[in-house]
Amino acid sequence: MVSTTSPAAVQQRPAFTARELTITAVMTALVFLATFVPRIPIPLGYAHLGDAVIFLLALSIGRREALIAACLGSALSDVLGGFLLWAVPTLVIKFFMADIVWRIAGRGGAGRLRVLVAFALSSIWMAAAYTAFGAALYASVAAGLASTPGLLMEGAVNTVAAFIVLPAIQKFLKR
Repeated sequence: MVSTTSPAAVQQRPAFTARELTITAVMTALVFLATFVPRIPIPLGYAHLGDAVIFLLALSIGRREALIAACLGSALSDVLGGFLLWAVPTLVIKFFMADIVWRIAGRGGAGRLRVLVAFALSSIWMAAAYTAFGAALYASVAAGLASTPGLLMEGAVNTVAAFIVLPAIQKFLKR
């Protein structure tokens, strides 16, 4: 049987509900602030606490909202902080960071070990990806490798920070 309903008559779900849009905007601002404010210089860039926020978002809000907030908040920090060259690599890197955490531990009920593994793998991805992008952007493997120790330390600090804060976030969200 052929449908007589016109495509215009079919009610479409909005791309984002008002709630999802609001959560995404507020979380983007939170990622930006945690990335932009506590700047610790390292070769080719800076370390920050934004990744801890990204980890927590991937476990606490919807996947789509977490991925967008991670990408936009981090890239905005690069743009406004004078690292425009890094904005596009940051979009890619932060997307996959949040996605790694969400896929491994973000579907609810993940144990502490699984969460720790997700944070660690996401941090390793971040360090490797920024090292590779640094080598490509500066046409020098040595330049890319110069940032690796700082990036690994940043990943470790963000992993510990997020892991410590996670129980309080989970308790708050259960209310």
